[in-house]
Amino acid sequence: MKKLGKELKEFIMRGNVVDLAVGVVIGGAFGAITTSLVNDIIMPFVSLITGGVDFTQWKWILKAGELNEAGELVGQVSVNYGNLISVILNFLIIAVVLFCVVKGINKLKKPEEPAPEPAPAGPTTEELLGEIRDLLKEGK
Repeated sequence: MKKLGKELKEFIMRGNVVDLAVGVVIGGAFGAITTSLVNDIIMPFVSLITGGVDFTQWKWILKAGELNEAGELVGQVSVNYGNLISVILNFLIIAVVLFCVVKGINKLKKPEEPAPEPAPAGPTTEELLGEIRDLLKEGK
């Protein structure tokens, strides 16, 4: 059991896991911002273009519902394609913003300089001494 606890602690303390946790939290907050952007800013313009229709209320009714005594609609079955279009638009906005953020971060990073090529290996001391010896034997 101690070994499992130690492995779990090592796993959690790795930098990648902590970075991932921070990313998830920030992603959740970013999702709320983009949802508000889509629902509160973009969708009213789309509704204006479509003739004032509340875009998120677009649906295909499969079974009509009835009003109860409280005036609430019950028993209606519908396909809410307006919500789907809203979520797709939300995703596209998030994708564009993340693309711009990553592109900006990559631009700020200093490009890595290529490593200098190692100098060609020269003859060893023993080889040089051998050449000198051979030249002396030849009398040059």
